[in-house]
Amino acid sequence: MICILMAAGHAAKLETDIREETSDQFRHLEGVPKALLPGVGGKRILDYWWNAIKTRQLFSDVYLVTNADKYKHFERWAMGADFPVANIVNNGSSLSATQRGALCDLQLVLDTKRLTAGPCDVMVVAGDMMFQDDTFDLTQVLNYFRLKRETGDLALCYQLDGQEAGAGGLRCTRGLVQVCPDTNRIQRFFEKPLWTDTPSRLASVVFYCLRHDTLGTVQEYLGQSGDGPPPTFGRYLSWLINDRQQTVYAMKLATGFQLIGDVGLADYTRWLAIFHQRHLSERRPAIRHRVNARVGLMGNPSDGFHGKTIALSIENFWAEVTISESATLRLLPHPLYDPTEFGSLHDLYGTSQKEGYLGGLRLLQATCKRFYQVASENGTALGRRNFTLRYDTNIPRQVGLAGSSAIVTAALRCLMDFYGVTEADVPRHRLPQLVLDVERSELGIQAGLQDRVVQVYGGLVYMDFSRELMESRGYGEYRYLAAGGPLPPLFLAYLADPSDSGKMHSDISLRWKRGDDDVIAGMARFAELTDAARDAICAANWETLATLMNENFELRKQLYGAAALGDLNLRMVELGKQHGAAVKFPGSGGAVVGLCHDHKHLATMREVYQQEGFVFCEVIPALSASTGRKQTGDSGSQ
Repeated sequence: MICILMAAGHAAKLETDIREETSDQFRHLEGVPKALLPGVGGKRILDYWWNAIKTRQLFSDVYLVTNADKYKHFERWAMGADFPVANIVNNGSSLSATQRGALCDLQLVLDTKRLTAGPCDVMVVAGDMMFQDDTFDLTQVLNYFRLKRETGDLALCYQLDGQEAGAGGLRCTRGLVQVCPDTNRIQRFFEKPLWTDTPSRLASVVFYCLRHDTLGTVQEYLGQSGDGPPPTFGRYLSWLINDRQQTVYAMKLATGFQLIGDVGLADYTRWLAIFHQRHLSERRPAIRHRVNARVGLMGNPSDGFHGKTIALSIENFWAEVTISESATLRLLPHPLYDPTEFGSLHDLYGTSQKEGYLGGLRLLQATCKRFYQVASENGTALGRRNFTLRYDTNIPRQVGLAGSSAIVTAALRCLMDFYGVTEADVPRHRLPQLVLDVERSELGIQAGLQDRVVQVYGGLVYMDFSRELMESRGYGEYRYLAAGGPLPPLFLAYLADPSDSGKMHSDISLRWKRGDDDVIAGMARFAELTDAARDAICAANWETLATLMNENFELRKQLYGAAALGDLNLRMVELGKQHGAAVKFPGSGGAVVGLCHDHKHLATMREVYQQEGFVFCEVIPALSASTGRKQTGDSGSQ
């Protein structure tokens, strides 16, 4: 692949402003090309681009095009920067009045270097753009281009921030793109539109990856421009996408770009100060996300079988992940759940016998791997910034309270915040599937969507995973439920020494895939129970909800068989029913969730369960809808 750096603009307004500036503060910059002006930290703007380009030897050749007036400046720069002087192309223009524009300069390089003759693709970059964050990785850009090049070209974009969106009067000074959220194809290109022309604030800059077959369209467009408006990259992209209907994909960069076009000294000093301030504050405080455990109140385990469920986040138990910037990328083992040091061989044996070998460290690593993969596939470039990731949790292991997915969800939230990825990039309704992919595809954990949905959304959530919804759009219907009154007392009882909850799934999945009539009818009945429970909750009809919870468990027992559920799990259910509580599994096994008439009844149930050696706690509902509790630094909740 070839890279072409565009740096042939005369920047007449900026030069005039510097020449007329009376304080002599910028006198030393008189005559200096815009691309060679000092950027953030004193390094020249072009140096940032050249460092990003040459670091990994990503290109077979790099060319720079400039004008006759500034050629000697770039020749001197090239000798000091180890850039091949022979690869500087002089367009012959020494006055603003004689310049033909960047698109003509691109064609000049294509012609003089015979780039259209070979099978090379080209990356085109405006080398005089100042950008805020020099950590973005060109490797990600080229990988995404290769992923998409069979069907289209690539335009790099960034989200306008509050200081740009709406600035400059009625008209935007950038090209804006309207992008399909599913394919990332640019549906329409708006060249410096009125702000009211499009709600999009995704700005396109001169930063493109063009396939070899597309290069011929540059000459085609120049041949058609005639006496019309001067040919610019923006007008060319508008013609290519809107008129020629060529497929061009967008890739969003986290950084912002400035000093584009004919800007003045005030623009230069203003954006230099803004970017400098952002650079000073770049080392962000630690980010923490806490995600609560959940109890399935109704419908489980039908979430993996196009069923319906209702689940509740609970304050009692949580997982918290913290991310902080660091020189290298580090995943810290938890001292309890990922032990690497033991008192003796006997200690190692006992710990391994009880806890197994599958701590939370694998969850962090798998989340990071999947996050990078999804960002790359979705056209979201991540900065080259390293971090330290650590976790803590008090969710009891292997009792079906969604401890693994809580860690993954919290880690995913941390990574998104750290890299500036928002729900505009990965919509909330897509996040549960991403969490599930980490567990199921990366780690082979058997699971469904229910836990991930309620932990992403938080609160009391109704979920419909019908086949029609899942196959037509890839996600279900997720709705917060507002109870008609205060929830009745709920409790959790769980095994002090549980088995792996994943074993409780039995052979239901295989029977489902084979079309077993009993399993299919059972899952349909789970969905009916869930709809009835939804209505009961909204009407505060707790007696009906109790009846439905009991029926939910009996149906599960019928489908799975008592042997698959386990004697101790059945004993917890039996104890609750013997003393008048509605009881069912909150997850895949190892615990029960119960509904009591009142707090006196709750106290009785506590005594009953504790006498038989089960752990008992009153459920504290986390009813507020949330995206995970976020903290930054050491200052507490945000």
